[in-house]
Amino acid sequence: MSELFAVIMAGGSGTRFWPASRRAKPKQFLAIAGERSLIAQTWARLDGLVPVERRLVVTAASQAELVRRELPELPAQNLVLEPLGRNTGPCIALASATIARRAPDSVQVVLAADHVIRPDEAFRATLAAAAEEARASGALITLGIRPTFPATGFGYIEADEEVARRAGQPVRRVARFVEKPPRAQAEQFVASGRFFWNSGLFVWRTDVIERAVGEFMPDVRAALERAARGEALDGLYRALRPVAIDVAVLERAPERRMLAIDYEWNDVGSWDALAAVNAPDAARNVATGGATLVAEDATGCIVHGAAGELVALVGVKDLVVVHAHGATLVLPKDRAQDVKKIVERLERERPECL
Repeated sequence: MSELFAVIMAGGSGTRFWPASRRAKPKQFLAIAGERSLIAQTWARLDGLVPVERRLVVTAASQAELVRRELPELPAQNLVLEPLGRNTGPCIALASATIARRAPDSVQVVLAADHVIRPDEAFRATLAAAAEEARASGALITLGIRPTFPATGFGYIEADEEVARRAGQPVRRVARFVEKPPRAQAEQFVASGRFFWNSGLFVWRTDVIERAVGEFMPDVRAALERAARGEALDGLYRALRPVAIDVAVLERAPERRMLAIDYEWNDVGSWDALAAVNAPDAARNVATGGATLVAEDATGCIVHGAAGELVALVGVKDLVVVHAHGATLVLPKDRAQDVKKIVERLERERPECL
């Protein structure tokens, strides 16, 4: 049986989690869904499925020390550094080229560093089934999330007929990908039962994704080949256009298949998501990061602060209150997405605060 490798993509900036998430310490390195950071939880989720020596982490060069601190067991040669972010297409191609040099007949599972997925055992079973399908069929496998509401911020996968079963799990052909539909269309998708959220999690054979990169991202393939011959990756990488692997490859490849995640999955995209991935108190308040919360007649609030900090709330409801790195953020939970407006202003007015 071919070896199974794992690629953890950990280069995101996590701007929607300002002020806790900064350029110097993005979201994946924060403990916002438990006592460990999101990347440490992602790493542990692979225990019993992928040996440590076959786990790679791709991150920005500026975040290398953060990765080493959070994942001390990561072998030095398995830390793959991008000179700068170019979205998931070049990121995955860089990792795949690294694996192809070591084990060209291997299978890869590709994960985001900042998702919450529970229970771990169910996720490992899905990955193992997907790896079995990838080995046998040579298809590019994506994992779809059964939608629980008509989200407009996610991409969708339309699943076609069932073509196989692996370890009892159905494998379905992918009919198409749809990017972030309007509300009415999202409602139709959910009602049909044929559509799944696009998780951005993938499984494939190394030889298959290598051929796909060469066919659909020839500029990336050429840049990586030139780097392998000794040219500086930094300059080559800066010349690449940012592109998601879904757009560059998955939407164009002829053979795509999907396995469903029917258990808990959350991409933890904004502060309000913490209410779904942390246990609330009796008043439905959530405190993360180690901060102590004292609430008097306060309900449905989310608080984040460092260990040793005290946050007191009186007579308020459904607020997000964050104190980190000398900055404080307060906003209604239903406006959590608007943190990006603050980030945009700070980019212009106070970039040192990012």
